[in-house]
Amino acid sequence: MRRALTSREALLVGVILSLLALIASRFPAFVRPANLVDVFTDTAPLIILALGQAVVILTRCIDLSVASNLALTGMVCAMLNVAYPGLPIPVILLVALALGALLGAFNGVLVWTLGIPPIVVTLGTLTIYRGLIFVMSDGEWVNAHEMSAAFTGFPRAEIFGLPVLAWIAIAATVVLLIVVARTPLGRAFYAVGGNPNAAVYTGLDVGKTQFWAFVLSGTLSGLCGYLWVARYAVAYVDIARGFELEVVAACVIGGIAIAGGAGTIMGAVLGALFLGIIKNALPVVGISPFWQLAISGAAIVIAVAFNARAGRRKGRLILKRAEREAQA
Repeated sequence: MRRALTSREALLVGVILSLLALIASRFPAFVRPANLVDVFTDTAPLIILALGQAVVILTRCIDLSVASNLALTGMVCAMLNVAYPGLPIPVILLVALALGALLGAFNGVLVWTLGIPPIVVTLGTLTIYRGLIFVMSDGEWVNAHEMSAAFTGFPRAEIFGLPVLAWIAIAATVVLLIVVARTPLGRAFYAVGGNPNAAVYTGLDVGKTQFWAFVLSGTLSGLCGYLWVARYAVAYVDIARGFELEVVAACVIGGIAIAGGAGTIMGAVLGALFLGIIKNALPVVGISPFWQLAISGAAIVIAVAFNARAGRRKGRLILKRAEREAQA
């Protein structure tokens, strides 16, 4: 019971509730159900991207190209809709998922087969994907009047009071929870991130496991690409630029160890919700939204320091236990 109360997830829930209570004391309208639904919907893309990033970080990698993947996939979907306005939404969704997975696989192949550090690979592909958007679109925007009503209406359609975008974030969370906690691949993510050398001796292919983590992250980024462009009804080269920082921040705040092998999917979701509430609350309390990046960066530093301290404490406990067993 004590462990549950002191876990990162419980701590984040407490912080989020305290934050909401503090905001509500000054601005009660912020915690009205309708507004909280809007906040969750605004945060849904961050949640979806954080799910994929969490899996990548668990394997001791990082994917800095998620926002560029989102932008490229979103532009492709928007241009596809302009060229073929009658194309069914399920087909566009399949294109987004497939293209995102392909871009993620490209990252994974470079890391797996060439042994290039993930941060170098994804910094490179971050620029490559942005460049491809410019080449495809000639730097021009795809605006709302060029998109079909079905294209822009899908993520906004409501089911039981929640937009489809919010339901997709919930569904993605449930699926990732099952995959990571209940499948051999999910256990491999933790094993590879926790101790790659030991993972090899158990028969796991470290590079292949990291490859599938990148594919999963890319697939979710591609899905977000269509949802983002459709919801905001615009596609351009710089869409979601810098958003990868928020994604990494959500994971680290949620307790995903930057060194890999530790953390939970629910922690990443709570980290995303924490940032989403801050982002939506800043204008309400009169703070410039431009402070958001500074807050995200500070949150990363604090969370990494917290994780490092927790890791050292855990190491000391293990050493003390081993010492007692040796004396016995």
